[in-house]
Amino acid sequence: MTQTEEIKNSRNGKKPIALDGVQVTIDGQTVKVKGPKGENSFTAPEEVKVEQRDGALVVSPAEGSGQRGTQFQGTTRAVLNNIVEGVRNGYQRSLDFRGVGYRAEFKDGMLKMTVGMSHQPLVKIPEGVKVNIETVDEAGLKFPRVALESVDKELVGRIAAYIRSLRPPETYTGKGVRYTGERIRQKAGKSGKK
Repeated sequence: MTQTEEIKNSRNGKKPIALDGVQVTIDGQTVKVKGPKGENSFTAPEEVKVEQRDGALVVSPAEGSGQRGTQFQGTTRAVLNNIVEGVRNGYQRSLDFRGVGYRAEFKDGMLKMTVGMSHQPLVKIPEGVKVNIETVDEAGLKFPRVALESVDKELVGRIAAYIRSLRPPETYTGKGVRYTGERIRQKAGKSGKK
């Protein structure tokens, strides 16, 4: 890269992140964000520079980082935006337990699942995740709904995916653990000879 060449910016990476009601502390490459729902931190890669300007966070490629700076700019901005949104409003993911006798119970940081298996799977829920279990009545069909909430989008998504993976929905009966609102394309069962 020559001295006269201009540092390119990523199209999404150059957008400022508004900090309404959120406090930010920048210490070198570490960005700490605190809001009404909690706090979170992120260490930005060396290829980018994070600054606080006019009540917003701005991510720009570091000097001499070349193309790698532009590549990391968009990713860093997306991660920081998710963190700011998380400490401001939080992230939620909910799962429906569909099946006869399917139950969920949360006690002492452990989620106990009764999902038609020979054993009852236990899932350890990390400290930063809140769990709320309610019984939902949908057109006369009652089933438990497990709602997960956290300031960390990646963490809440990973735990929800793991819980679902223990008993994914069956394609013939529709039984299993599914995300709320997830549509399962059911296959037609084999028909007997007439």
